[in-house]
Amino acid sequence: MLSHGGNAFDAAVAISAALAVVEPQSSGVGGGGFYLLHFAKGGRDTFVDGREAAPAAASRDMYLDGDGHPIPGASTSGPRSAAIPGEPAAWAWLASHYGRLPLTTSLAPAIRIAREGFPLYERMRVGLQWKQATLAKSPTAARVFLRDGAVPDDGTVIRQPELAATLELIARNPQGFYAGEFAQRLVAEVRAGGGIWADDDLRSYKIVERAPLTGSYRGAHIVSAPPPSSGGVVLLDALNILSGYDLSAASGVLRRHLLIEAMRHSYRDRAEYLGDPDFVSIPVDVLTSTVYAAGQRESIRPDRATPSTLLRPVVDAGGEGATTTHFSVLDHDGNRVAGTISVNLFFGSAWVAPSSGIILNDTMDDFSAAAGVPNAFQLIGASANSIAPRKRPLSSMTPTFVDNSRGLLIIGSPGGSTIISMVLEGTLAWLDGANAKAIVSQGRIHHQYLPDVVRYEPGALSAEELAALKAMGHTLSEGRTWGNMQVVTWDYASGQVEAASDPRGVGAGLVY
Repeated sequence: MLSHGGNAFDAAVAISAALAVVEPQSSGVGGGGFYLLHFAKGGRDTFVDGREAAPAAASRDMYLDGDGHPIPGASTSGPRSAAIPGEPAAWAWLASHYGRLPLTTSLAPAIRIAREGFPLYERMRVGLQWKQATLAKSPTAARVFLRDGAVPDDGTVIRQPELAATLELIARNPQGFYAGEFAQRLVAEVRAGGGIWADDDLRSYKIVERAPLTGSYRGAHIVSAPPPSSGGVVLLDALNILSGYDLSAASGVLRRHLLIEAMRHSYRDRAEYLGDPDFVSIPVDVLTSTVYAAGQRESIRPDRATPSTLLRPVVDAGGEGATTTHFSVLDHDGNRVAGTISVNLFFGSAWVAPSSGIILNDTMDDFSAAAGVPNAFQLIGASANSIAPRKRPLSSMTPTFVDNSRGLLIIGSPGGSTIISMVLEGTLAWLDGANAKAIVSQGRIHHQYLPDVVRYEPGALSAEELAALKAMGHTLSEGRTWGNMQVVTWDYASGQVEAASDPRGVGAGLVY
C-alpha cells in the first residue's frame, strides 16, 4: 500500500483485511478493534473505536441460569456469544477519513488470498485443535477449516470463497455489510443458528472516534487507548506508581517486586471502575493522576508482597482472547498507526455464517456476566462492565505510542489480560535503551490483582529472583509463553527505523 502511494492508514486497512483471512483465529470481518492514529501534519492523535457492540436484545443476565450461575460455554461459543462487528466499519472510516487509496485497492490482497488460499501453518493449526469440537458443530466452519472433521496437516491450502465475496462487497460498498440484502441475510443466518441479532443492530452500528489518553513518565510522552479499553488507564496508573521509585538504581529483585505491585494496584481498579464510557461514568482523570498513584504507593512495602485481599474489595463484584492480533505502522511522512484487532478467543464463537464465510466473535464474554465472576481470562468485573443493549464490552487492548528525546516507540500485542502488562514492560525496556528486537524478545511476567499469582514465562526470572520474590510473599507460577508483540521504533538522531516481530509468533518486521 505504501508503494502504491498510500499512507499508514491505508496500510492499516490492508493489514487488517489480510489478517482477517490468514489469521482467522485472532481477528476478522466478524470482530472489532481499536486503531490509535497519529497525523504527522499538525501532530494530532486520535483513537478509532471499532469495538463490537452488544445487540439490542442483550440483557444483563443472559448467560446465567435460574440460580444466577454462569452457564458454561454460553458466552464463548455459537452465535449467541457474538456482538455486532465493528471491523468493516473501521476500515471504511480509516479509508474515507484519512487514507489516500480506495477500499478496492487496500482490500485487493485480502480478496486474492481468500480466493486462492494460503497454506495452513503451525500457530493456526494449534488453534484449530483447541477449537476443533466447537468448529465441527458449524457446518460451514467444518467445511472450510477441517477435513472430514479432522484438523488438516500443516501446508494444507485453506480457501475461503464466501469470505472473498464478502470482502468484495465491503470494498465496493462497505455500508452494504450493515444494511441491505447482505445484512438481512447475515442476520437471518445468525438467528437461525441461535443468535439474537436484529436488522437494526447492524444498521445502527457506528464508529466512535475518541480522544486518546495521554501521560508522561521519565520525560516520555505516552499516548494510549481510552475506555472502552482498560489499557491506557491501567498503563498510565502503573507508570505513575512506578514514577515514585528510582528503578534504575533498584536491584533486579526490587525492580520486579515494584513492577508486580504496580500491576496489582492498577488491575484492581480496572475491575471496579472501567467499562463503556457511553454508558457509565469513569473517573479517568483520577485514576491516571500522579496524586492518586502516590496514594497507592503508600500501601506498597519494598520488602513484602501486598496480598490482593488486603486491597479495598471491588464493590459489587472481561479481556479479549490470547489470539487477538496487533500491528504497528509508520510511513515516510511520519503518520503512524498502532492497531489491535480481535475476535476474542480462538476462532471467536467458532461459528461461521454460511453464505458470508464470516467467523463470528465471542466478544460478549468480555462483559462481566455477573458481579465478581471471572471471564475466560480470570478477569473479574463490576456493574460498570455489565451487559446492556448496544454497550461495548471492556477490553485490554493497548495500542500505544511512546515519544521522548531518544525517539518513538509504536507498540502493542495480543494476549488477553496480559496485553497491558506486556506494553508496560515494553515501554520500560524502550526507556531503558532497548532496541526493537530486544523489546519483543524479553521474558515476561504478569499480575492482574486476582488471581493473586505472579505468572512468568520460562526463563523470565532467574533462580535467585524466584527465591527472593517467594521470600517476599509472592505466589509464583511458571506458564507457557504468551503474546505476539509487534514494535516499530524510530531513532530521531540517526533517522533509523527498526521493526520487530515477536519471536513467539510467525510475523516479520519490515522496513522499506
